[in-house]
Amino acid sequence: MIRSYFKIAFRNLWGNKGFSAINILGLAIGIATCLIIMLFVQNELGYDGFNKKADRIVRISFQGSAAGETFDESTVMPPVAQTMKSDFPEVQEATRIRDFGTPKLVYGDKSFKEDAFAFVDSNFFQVFTLPLIEGDAKTALTEPNTIVITRALAKKYFGKENPMGKVISFKDGKNAACKVTGVIEKVPVNSHFHFEGFASMASLPESREPTWMSSNFYTYLVLPDGYDYKKLEAKFPQVVEKYIGPQLFQAMHVTLAEFRKKGNNLSFHLQPLTDIHLHSNFANDLSPAGDIRYVYIFSAIALFMLLIACINFMNLSTAGASKRAREVGIRKVLGSLKMELVRQFLLESILITAIALVLAMLLMYLALPVFNTLAGQTLSLRFADHPLLLPGLIVFVLISGILAGSYPAFYLSSFKPVAVLKGKFTSGKKSIGLRSGLVVFQFFISIVLIVSTTVVYKQLSYIQHKKLGYDKDQVLVLSNSWMLGKNEEVFRQQLQSDPRVASISRSGYLPAGPSDNNNFFVYPGENANQMVKTLRYDVDENYIPTLGISMLTGRNFSKDFASDSSGVILNETAAKAFDWGEKAPGNTISTTKNNGEIVRLHVIGIVKDFHFRSLHERISPLVMVLSPNAGTMIVKLKTKDVAGLLTILKKNWDSMGAEEPLSFSFLDERFNNTYKSEERIGLILGIFAGLTIFVACLGLFGLAKFTAEQRTKEIGIRKVLGATVAGVAALLSKDFLRLVLFAFVFASPIAWYIMDKWLQDFAYRISISPWVFAIAALLAVMITILTVSFQAIKAAIANPVNSLRSE
Repeated sequence: MIRSYFKIAFRNLWGNKGFSAINILGLAIGIATCLIIMLFVQNELGYDGFNKKADRIVRISFQGSAAGETFDESTVMPPVAQTMKSDFPEVQEATRIRDFGTPKLVYGDKSFKEDAFAFVDSNFFQVFTLPLIEGDAKTALTEPNTIVITRALAKKYFGKENPMGKVISFKDGKNAACKVTGVIEKVPVNSHFHFEGFASMASLPESREPTWMSSNFYTYLVLPDGYDYKKLEAKFPQVVEKYIGPQLFQAMHVTLAEFRKKGNNLSFHLQPLTDIHLHSNFANDLSPAGDIRYVYIFSAIALFMLLIACINFMNLSTAGASKRAREVGIRKVLGSLKMELVRQFLLESILITAIALVLAMLLMYLALPVFNTLAGQTLSLRFADHPLLLPGLIVFVLISGILAGSYPAFYLSSFKPVAVLKGKFTSGKKSIGLRSGLVVFQFFISIVLIVSTTVVYKQLSYIQHKKLGYDKDQVLVLSNSWMLGKNEEVFRQQLQSDPRVASISRSGYLPAGPSDNNNFFVYPGENANQMVKTLRYDVDENYIPTLGISMLTGRNFSKDFASDSSGVILNETAAKAFDWGEKAPGNTISTTKNNGEIVRLHVIGIVKDFHFRSLHERISPLVMVLSPNAGTMIVKLKTKDVAGLLTILKKNWDSMGAEEPLSFSFLDERFNNTYKSEERIGLILGIFAGLTIFVACLGLFGLAKFTAEQRTKEIGIRKVLGATVAGVAALLSKDFLRLVLFAFVFASPIAWYIMDKWLQDFAYRISISPWVFAIAALLAVMITILTVSFQAIKAAIANPVNSLRSE
């Protein structure tokens, strides 16, 4: 009996191969998209989940407001970890990370600049699940000048030698030499940090400083199993009172109460480890964060695409009911029960879904490498890694097949044989109304995606073309000039003498891409109540002209003024925070060293605000200090012969005996890389939107084909009576266009709401103008006309004699 069911099912699918092909292709694209997005979502939600204590680890952040400016940082002060451990018994462990940057490592004749190193506390490997394959996790980092490295790094420097006990030197002087005391496999890809080496925190003197006035340490706490971290967070105001309050008074002669009375505030907060990747918005995090909203968006796209594919199946099955009505009638007359017919139709539906799944797996394996490239991911689908995947896919085929085929099955099996065999079968208004509603839903989703994609691309275009307050074009960044040592100044002079070079500045503080960063608290004159946390840039006298930053008032730094060693230049936001405005030059700001010594700095000028951070953030207060720091050169060019200049640069570089090749980048490229994530999301969203619209169009194409077949005789009569091809095409298209316009009316406010929420994440953003919706409506209408017109024109140009012959 089962064999006969399958035989009938295959015969029916082949006999109706046009609609079957549309259903299979639509479902295959929907399933493949779902699988890819499932892997993406699983990867995003699984960040830091490899840690055995993941649900017990929290990270401390530091937030505050001063003089109307707010800050929110993922780093805290050096003593916070030990203070939390000693003052709160619920804190079982506390450990810290201090970003080491990108040091140059040397071992024998091997020398490389590495991507990511960190200082960590000795208990780091007891808090985070990074098993050592060599060494002891408890003792590896207890001594100063010790280091744990990855297996890949050990092989890179030591080859087949045992790395344990070997000494690696650090060329940049941050840590003279470290003994290898441990080796780990590697940091998992789905971790919020990706270091290749971990040096002992005992090697870093600043880690032992008792200051509560500077924050550079990522600090993590381990809490008891099941403990609500909010209870601990509620106790943090007493930490501010007990530790920050006295240092504020000592350094700035102001009590915490007086500081708060002015509307200022300082506070600590906790963030669960597994929330860091998707729920962070810190400018100074260890790696670029994800965004939970994109997880929701892509999950919704996957769900809607699969729904649209299922809707196509339901629509085409119910629309084609008339073709199978006589079959149902005959089978009922011959004794078939309703449930037998239901099983037959559900089997056909499951069979279509199963064929679609096979095609979907092929599409997914072809598309996954492309998705990985576009999304910057390393996703893979291996059944060995997902033991529940195969059973899940089988269940998925059954459920999807039943859901997609349930309504058609019960609808077709309910036909009355007498009415059907007498030719009195009609689809009925209820069936037509359902199909119309499903078409409206399909294009509702499509229009929302068209609007969303348009807004994303408009915002990215706005970012790329917004005036930044500095000139990012034709600016060359030489990031490793420190390697030249004493020859750095000679190299700079050679470069400056080249007529293709306009100016050169030496500073590691860059307004785009990775940059040195320094925060410090400053206040105007003696008024510590008006304390502001600012970003500090150490620059030379050429920095402002090299980057094309405009002076608002006052003057730039100059070698002609010895007093400029204690001078500063503010940006507009800093001047406003101090209530000085353009009258800032001539005033004094104060700050405090870690030892409590107060330093007075006089303001010599104000620069116009420029964007030195992502456009997700508003411009914050900035203080520039005259402190040329060797190591990075910023070169403004005035030539189109960049390739020729770089050839000379490399030649001069090599002639000075540098141990590694010249490392350079362009400022505009660094700027573009800042928004690489948004560009990727926009591109992926556009592709998924296109696929969703394509699947919707498959269903529309099938319905147009069915409508044309149903109205063949009507079209023949109209043509005999003089109807034109255009008139017949319009007749068949107008009903579908009406449904699309209904969808547009419902989709527009929803699309506006969703994208308005998305844009709120940008401090500088576009407004959603009406023409965005006009474009969406026009595209939807054009897509509908193109999809329907093929069948409409085909029916319109057919010979009416053939359609009327049977009459």
